Amino acid sequence: MGTAFYIAAAVAVLSTIMVITRYNIMHALLYFIVSLLSVAVVFYLYGAPFMAALELIIYAGAIMVLIIFFVMMLNLGSQTAGEERSWMTPGVWIGPSILCLVLLAELIFLMVQPVDTGAEIKVVDPKAVGQSLFGPYILAVELAGMLLMAGIVGAYHLGRQKKKIVHRFLENSPS
Repeated sequence: MGTAFYIAAAVAVLSTIMVITRYNIMHALLYFIVSLLSVAVVFYLYGAPFMAALELIIYAGAIMVLIIFFVMMLNLGSQTAGEERSWMTPGVWIGPSILCLVLLAELIFLMVQPVDTGAEIKVVDPKAVGQSLFGPYILAVELAGMLLMAGIVGAYHLGRQKKKIVHRFLENSPS
């Protein structure tokens, strides 16, 4: 299992470096998805399959789809159609797909191995996670929820359109 961890960690570090060094947002997003997938493999390796599933569903799934849709909405216009086609040339997706294939091969290898529950790894099921979050850590969960709600309200107020204020002497003037 040590070798599998090092492979997943190397893929995570390499893809994260590629995220930081890419100039094009779509290229960076592809490598970011690979980085999140490799972190999910690390969670799976260390006995947290529930966290690995959450990593895939929440981060690599929902948030990345929202970011991609957001980027697509910003690039409205006919002049960007050629630019969007150049984003998905084979040279762009070859690197992330090779890294994903390495992770897939590693995950398949780990799934066909006999289960070896060592003394250092304890598998945590979703029920234990829920009991822990809403048991001794309920105050931290509630404070994190309040902080996230404050962030959502702040983002709404920063992003909304301001009503245009026109001075009373300029209301009836021809524009």
